[in-house]
Amino acid sequence: MPQITEPSLAYAQQKDREDKLQGFRSRFVFPKREGGEMIYFCGNSLGLQPVSAEESIRQELIDWRELAIEGYWKARNPWMTYPQTLRGPLARIAGCLEEEVTVMNALTVNLHLLLLTFYRPTPQRYKIIMEAGAFPSDQYAMETQVKWHGFDPKDAVIEVAPRKGESLIREEDLMAAIEREKGSLALVLFGGLNYYTGQVFDMATITAATHRAGAVAGFDLAHAVGNVPLALHDWGVDFAVWCSYKYLNGGPGAAGGAFIHQRHVQDKTLVRLGGWWGNDSTSRFQMDHQSLSSGQATGGGLGGFIPKPTAEGWSMSTAQVFNMACLRASLAIFEEAGIERLVAKSRELTGYLASLLESLEDGAFRVITPAEPESRGAQLSLHFGAAGRGKIIQQQLMDEGVVTDYREPGVVRVAPAPLYNSFEDVYRFCHILRQLL
Repeated sequence: MPQITEPSLAYAQQKDREDKLQGFRSRFVFPKREGGEMIYFCGNSLGLQPVSAEESIRQELIDWRELAIEGYWKARNPWMTYPQTLRGPLARIAGCLEEEVTVMNALTVNLHLLLLTFYRPTPQRYKIIMEAGAFPSDQYAMETQVKWHGFDPKDAVIEVAPRKGESLIREEDLMAAIEREKGSLALVLFGGLNYYTGQVFDMATITAATHRAGAVAGFDLAHAVGNVPLALHDWGVDFAVWCSYKYLNGGPGAAGGAFIHQRHVQDKTLVRLGGWWGNDSTSRFQMDHQSLSSGQATGGGLGGFIPKPTAEGWSMSTAQVFNMACLRASLAIFEEAGIERLVAKSRELTGYLASLLESLEDGAFRVITPAEPESRGAQLSLHFGAAGRGKIIQQQLMDEGVVTDYREPGVVRVAPAPLYNSFEDVYRFCHILRQLL
């Protein structure tokens, strides 16, 4: 979008009138202050509550009250197959087949569970490449995984960092690291979108380079899913995990998501931790399993785990129905809006924000998020150089009724989500920020 040299409220309101997705704003509940709605630019930390979420939870309470155990089969949304009802919308958001995606657990739990399958280090191949400045949970997961396998994180975990004086990771530096370590590389684990800078990584290129090196490609999509275009199946990604409470609006603690490529879900020989929910549904309740020690049939003995030939084969425990109900409500809205239309609006909305901010910077801050629309999502990271200045600005914005968030060191993250944010929100935010500066 060209720079708006004379921003006006009338222009923003006209853009909202032209926006065919503007009606979805009323489907969400905004926090209020002094009787008025706050400007909410924090969907990259916690998405807003869909209005329909309350009814979605109420329905499960009704079915539990009236059906009890029969709710597993007779509820309006039968609990036994509840996660499967979410696969279609998620597959369209993630760009994959329905059999490749499931909802279970939480992000870091899923990351550890899938690493048990996809990080199988040997004395020769044991190294992991990840982004420097990844979200701490990913850093902790990689550190403890390599320790679990008896390796030293200082040797086994390689972090690719921005060059000195730069904020973004250069693709050529990542490619060089993969090429350099290809003889000892077991896994490349990157965020699809860096939480701090908002940089989107070229997941297709990363995956191809990783496979050429003979390693596994995995991604943490916490800040990418529901935000940027994804084509996990076509890119050949081995696995990915994400949370559902950011752009997917599943609510605090919502069940996370997992993707496992078709070539892996159909391979029943892959090592994984088994549980009754991941077992083939046709034999789940059969009690004539063979004992591993005696080879004889026993009631509930060992040796009978047959994983489902889908991503659900990595599930372990009963579906968290109440923890999925809000996500179900939000995904219905995604289906109606369409991820392609949302991405298109997001690029226009974020471009408008970038244009207005350009006239405000004047040395007070700098936008460290990539300028290219395809290299960012619905987030711009404003870096305030002065010590403590960013944190002060973030609190002042909150006092003025604008919700953003602050991340050390010195960054205020501004995330205009296309499902519920408007051009007028962007205009008002920039007007308030101008006054504060």
